[in-house]
Amino acid sequence: MREEIVEAFKSYASQEKAGILQRFFKTGKGQYGEGDVFLGVVVPNIRKICEEYYKEISLTDIEYFLHSEIHEYRLFALLVLVKQFEKGNDTERLNIYKYYLKNTKYINNWDLVDLTAPNIVGRFLLNNDRTILYKLVKSKSIWEVRIAVLATFTFIREGDFVDILEISKLLLSHNHDLIHKAVGWMLREVGKRDIPTLRAFLNENCKVMPRTMLRYAIEKFDKEERLKYMLKS
Repeated sequence: MREEIVEAFKSYASQEKAGILQRFFKTGKGQYGEGDVFLGVVVPNIRKICEEYYKEISLTDIEYFLHSEIHEYRLFALLVLVKQFEKGNDTERLNIYKYYLKNTKYINNWDLVDLTAPNIVGRFLLNNDRTILYKLVKSKSIWEVRIAVLATFTFIREGDFVDILEISKLLLSHNHDLIHKAVGWMLREVGKRDIPTLRAFLNENCKVMPRTMLRYAIEKFDKEERLKYMLKS
């Protein structure tokens, strides 16, 4: 099966797209995606491959793709885990959740996190103890921090804002732009569902929020209100 999947990827690969993706995901020296390798396979086609093979692929083969230097292989493996989690029973979901957290070193770009953390970590923790999120937030890995932030998307969709508001406060002094963007995005999602809650958070914290975080959080406000908060920051 591994060979079939590799051939499927080859059939969709594009050298031109690979070059574009390598620039887009900042793979140059000193950038956050340094050294990442791309085949030039777009996400809809990766999802097609996932849909065809997720039911029968072995854990050994999942690990082969997840541990690869090729970005699209890692995304494929993670999307397989999302599908298996979605279809699995409680025991299978627990095992996938544990496996995901055990392999965070391979979940090392923002798309890998964003397309999977809400659907595995978030879904599992929806009705379980969430202490792990506060451990991840303190991690030296920006990807583990982003996993914690994006996991809260699942709670936000359910109208539960407690964790994202607390995590946002903990990350006000974080130094990485990718974390500022993620937190601001999640705060904006809170605002879509409960604007008074977002405004209360901003009124308390906007003066110390990183400007990128604030800009993302207030993106849906009208021009006058955006300006008011930006002038306060």
